[in-house]
Amino acid sequence: MQARRRLAQTAGRRLAIVLVALGCAACGATRSSSTTTASRSASRAAGSVTRASGATSTSPQATTQGDGSTTSAAASPSLPGAGRPPVALGDKNYTEQFLLGQLYAQALEAEGYTVTVNQNIGPISVTMQALKDGSLMAYPEYLSTFDTQIAGYRHGFRSASAAYEAGLRWAGRNGLVLLTPTPFSDTQGIAVTDAYAAANGLRTILDLRRVAPAMTIGGPAQFAADPPGLQQITTAYGVTPAAFKPLAIGDQYAALDDGTVQAADVNTTDGQLASGDYVVLRDPARVFGFGNVVPVVSAAALAAEGPAFADTISRVDATLTTGVMRELNQLVDVAQEPPATVARQFLQTHGLLTPLSAGALAVAVTPVP
Repeated sequence: MQARRRLAQTAGRRLAIVLVALGCAACGATRSSSTTTASRSASRAAGSVTRASGATSTSPQATTQGDGSTTSAAASPSLPGAGRPPVALGDKNYTEQFLLGQLYAQALEAEGYTVTVNQNIGPISVTMQALKDGSLMAYPEYLSTFDTQIAGYRHGFRSASAAYEAGLRWAGRNGLVLLTPTPFSDTQGIAVTDAYAAANGLRTILDLRRVAPAMTIGGPAQFAADPPGLQQITTAYGVTPAAFKPLAIGDQYAALDDGTVQAADVNTTDGQLASGDYVVLRDPARVFGFGNVVPVVSAAALAAEGPAFADTISRVDATLTTGVMRELNQLVDVAQEPPATVARQFLQTHGLLTPLSAGALAVAVTPVP
């Protein structure tokens, strides 16, 4: 994930402005009309608050502040967020997180909430304290990051469902709620060109054993030294490349294109992957863990904001497949469009700036297997 943090600063890739259809393509996630554990936990924390009937008002006008945060104007009293405490959202300081923060904020504003966004919530210790003292109400976190760096689990999990259930238990004991995981998963991964994959029958990292004696793998210098990285791939899959080539962050795709390397360490929602010119090899041993986003919400905030708060975020998250996130990241990193603009276009296209109808049920997504 460190590569993604710095990759947000690079550009120069081709633009492919395509909005992909809804679906859970990333890890085989499936929609479900039943309520998940997260939805039940959110419902209990929020209490039995219901929507006023006939809430059909349009979205309040959002305002961008000088520091990049966003706030909403006064909401119609018929909207579920009207009269609720102001919402303090946070995100981390790179493209994908900026997008998530804007997607959540603008969708919540459409429901009548007043929202501010802190675009650099800082290290985990600071974030956890902010959730505890109420200066932060919610932010998007990655499942493996939550389990290892926050909950402190020292072992891996065989499935995203198991990882999510473990995180959910820890959150419940510590005054937090994890909302339903996103369909997309953003982790490190090993990419090859589409042509190289086809020529060598490559589908998974394990398949690299056939080409490893003649293969150079590239990536940031830390990939060769820090887990999860080259050593873990060798241990899990028996893949020992002929050479490793250190590459500056963002140079992996050019190196794949010109044949300097045959495989490279990337992130699975990189904007370059939207082109279709590359293949991210499957990681059946889950060396790179589970990168589904789980919105982390304080239980106190969830109770104060009512059930529409979790409903709204879940509606947004249900649309975010791996293909969608690659396209959205590309629009910001390559086309240099502001995250707020990209988020608004996406929300409008998918009807997510229209307030929920009276009695609408929460969206539920079954955690990916």
